[in-house]
Amino acid sequence: MGLFTSINIAATGLTAERTRGDVIANNIANASTTRTTEGGPFRRSRTIMRPRTEGPYWRSPFLPQGMDNGIGKGVRVAEIQKDYTTETRYVYDPTHPDAILTGRWEGYVEMPNVDIVTEMTDMIAASRAYEANASIIDGNKAMFQKALEIGTR
Repeated sequence: MGLFTSINIAATGLTAERTRGDVIANNIANASTTRTTEGGPFRRSRTIMRPRTEGPYWRSPFLPQGMDNGIGKGVRVAEIQKDYTTETRYVYDPTHPDAILTGRWEGYVEMPNVDIVTEMTDMIAASRAYEANASIIDGNKAMFQKALEIGTR
């Protein structure tokens, strides 16, 4: 196992969780957006993460190939997907510029499918996962420092 394997894995987690937090923040910011360039109300986005299987990795030139157990793969954001499965909600507001003018939903406004409670729960989970990955890097840093101290005695 290489010296930086666990740092590589944690770094991919930091990147993925940061992206997840940005997507959640975008959802919260657009929780009341009723008109988008695509037409209709804003649709909630979510991040889809997959295991990392390829990519540029740093390998130690000093570690013989036979002793290398492979590199930490980590995680990556595979895509940012719009949520079309969750229904939008309708709010009665006939004075709103985007109110429906005729039909069954006359006077109602189609609102985004963003639930603030769900988004805040997801934000807490992303924040905790980010902190866990940062703790892994800090732990490795402390471990490397102790190894250097032992080597200098």
